[in-house]
Amino acid sequence: MQRLRRWYAWFVRHAPRFRDLMYVGFSLLTIVLQATSNGQPGWRGSDWVVLGVGVVASLALWWRRRYPVTVTIIAVLAMGTVGIFMPIGLALLTLAIRRRDLTLAILTVAGYVAYVVGNRSGSSNDTIAWIFTGPFVIGTWVAVGAYIGARRDLMVSLRDRAERAESERELRAEQARLGERARIAQEMHDVLAHKVSLIALHAGGLEVNPAVGPEKVESSAGLIRETARQAMEDLREVLGVLRTDLSQDGADLAPVPRAADLARLVEASRAAGVQVRSELTLPDDVPALVGRTVYRVVQEGLTNVHKHARGVSTEVLVHGAPGTGVTVRVTNVRPVAADSLLPGSGAGLVGLRERVTLSGGRLDAGPTQDGGWRVEAWLPY
Repeated sequence: MQRLRRWYAWFVRHAPRFRDLMYVGFSLLTIVLQATSNGQPGWRGSDWVVLGVGVVASLALWWRRRYPVTVTIIAVLAMGTVGIFMPIGLALLTLAIRRRDLTLAILTVAGYVAYVVGNRSGSSNDTIAWIFTGPFVIGTWVAVGAYIGARRDLMVSLRDRAERAESERELRAEQARLGERARIAQEMHDVLAHKVSLIALHAGGLEVNPAVGPEKVESSAGLIRETARQAMEDLREVLGVLRTDLSQDGADLAPVPRAADLARLVEASRAAGVQVRSELTLPDDVPALVGRTVYRVVQEGLTNVHKHARGVSTEVLVHGAPGTGVTVRVTNVRPVAADSLLPGSGAGLVGLRERVTLSGGRLDAGPTQDGGWRVEAWLPY
C-alpha cells in the first residue's frame, strides 16, 4: 500500500509532462496519417514537406506550457502552409487556458485565416465551406480552453479566499487572546497594585520608625491585615471569573468601583500616613462608566504616590457637571527620598491612558515645575 501511494504521488507530480507527451504523440500520429493519405503509392515531395513541418509543430507542443504564444504562432504558420490542424488546435487550447486577452483574440483570428488558407483548393465551393466551418472548428478549441482556464482561475480564487479567511480568522482569534490577556493584566493591576502599595506603605512606616509604641504597631498591623484580606478577596473574585470563562463575554474581572467609593479610597491612603487633601464634587448620578474611570484615575495616582513619593503632600481634585465633563487631578509635591518603595510594573499609566481614551477623554501625566508629579484626566459627561 505504501508503494502504491508513492507511485501515485509520483504520477500526480509528473502528470502534466505525461499529458504533454501524449499530445505530442497524438499530433505526430495525425501528421503521419495526413502525409500518407494522398491515395498514391510512394512519397511525394509535398508529403515530406507535410511530415517535416508537422513534426516541428508537434514537437513544439512539448513547450506549450512555458511558451504558449510562441508555440501557437508556430502552429498557425504550420496550418497556413501545409494545412496541419492538430497542432494549432492544441496550441489554441493551451493559450486559452493560460490567458484570455487581446493576444488570444489576435491569434484566434490568425488561426482562422490559416485554417481557411491551409485548406484552400481549386473549387470555390470548398473554399466557401472552409470559411463557414472555420469559426466553429477554431472556436470550439478556444471555447473549451477558455472554459477550463476560467474554471481553474475560479478554483484558485476560491482557494485563496478560503486561505485568506482562515488566516484572518486565526489573526482575529490571536488578537482577541492578546486583548483578553491585556485586559486581565490591567484588571489584576488595578485590583492588587493599590492594596499592595498600601500594605508596603504601612510596613515601611513601621520599619523607619520602630519606636512608635505598641498601640501604633497594633493599629498598623490591623490595617495591614485588613488590606491584605481585601486584596485576597479581590484576587479570588478575579480568578473565579477566569475559571468560569465569563471574561469571554465581556464580564468584569473585578468588583466594579463607583464614584461614591472615591472618599473611601482617599481615606485608605490617609490611614496609611499619606497627607491627602481632597476635593470631591462629583454628582451622584454620574454614569457608571465615567465613575469607574474616575475611580481608576485616582487609584492609579495614589498608587504611584505610595510607591514613589510616600509621605509627601498630595492633592486630589475631582469636579464635573453634565455638559462640561469631569476633571480629575492627582498632584503630589517633590518627594524627599529618591528610592521607590515598590518596583513599578510599567502597565499602570499605559492601561489608564487606554481606558480614558476608550471613554472618549484624555489623560496627561508628567512632572510639575516644582519637581512633583501630576496625573490629570478629562472625561466627557
